[in-house]
Amino acid sequence: MSLTPADPTPRPVRQLSLFGTEAADPSVADLAGLLAGPGEVVRMGRTARLSITVDAAWRVHVLVAELRARGLAASWESTGERAVGEPAAPPRFAVRTSYVRTLAPLATAWLVGHGRKRPPAGFHLNGRRLRLWLAGAGTPDPTGFLLGLSETDREWWPTVRSALAAVGLPVAVLEAEAGGPAFRITGRRRLARLAELVGERPSAVPPEVWPPAPP
Repeated sequence: MSLTPADPTPRPVRQLSLFGTEAADPSVADLAGLLAGPGEVVRMGRTARLSITVDAAWRVHVLVAELRARGLAASWESTGERAVGEPAAPPRFAVRTSYVRTLAPLATAWLVGHGRKRPPAGFHLNGRRLRLWLAGAGTPDPTGFLLGLSETDREWWPTVRSALAAVGLPVAVLEAEAGGPAFRITGRRRLARLAELVGERPSAVPPEVWPPAPP
């Protein structure tokens, strides 16, 4: 894998958002953004590990950097799989942390019953959490932007949908047969809000797959 060169084009200065990436330092709690999408967390004794399967090499670069910024050792490997119904699609990659105690509180908050994942009480989203979700499962769409979901989490999609609406991002559900499962964000103002929340595009990300900063 190779990094995409940093874009030297000057970018406009944006006002600080209360919920944006600049509002707080990176923390392990931000990983709730990956769990809101297709990310998974598992426990082992007093430790836990977070993992997510992604469909592009640039996602690996960004997520490994984001995890390390939060003091977490991260690794990746090719799964040997490709997107369902797309034999010509690029291979998929598994990104995961080590089993560490610092992730145990996150696992405790998100896991119920036999290791089933569900948002904890008071679940909310902010810029840093959305940035991770976008890096792991965000995709541009002809009508807007998609935030990927896991079909097995369908029962609590309404909880995450409400959290998105609370930060100014009302969404529609895109079903699997239509290219999902995902939440779809449409409309100029909502897309500008998404760009404001997730912050500047990481240098490894192709420009066409990250929400452009509003003019």
